[in-house]
Amino acid sequence: MKTALITGINGQDGSYLAEHLLEQGYKVFGLVRRTSIRNLERVSHLLEQIELLNGDLLDQNSLINAVAEAQPDEIYNLAAQSFVRSTATGSPSISGSLTGCSPPRGFFSTTSRRGAAPSS
Repeated sequence: MKTALITGINGQDGSYLAEHLLEQGYKVFGLVRRTSIRNLERVSHLLEQIELLNGDLLDQNSLINAVAEAQPDEIYNLAAQSFVRSTATGSPSISGSLTGCSPPRGFFSTTSRRGAAPSS
């Protein structure tokens, strides 16, 4: 069984991707930020089928722990697509968290126009 780790699983794109991967037979882990109020509305119907891990794109140790626990074949970075600081540091942070782990077959990262260029 293939395993996927999705950052931003509780967002619109992350929840749709989780549904798709579950339909394809994947084991799905989702990275969610530790906050006092968790917004899991978009994945509430999937909570029995996915495993949520606490983490933050700006916290390298939490990413290392999430990757070590999930041992993903594929990583999908969908978190904070329009939050420039997280988007800019998220992919390198996730890549850095792979040290000492079996490298995933695929690493997919998204961003928004706002994250890629200054606003005018």
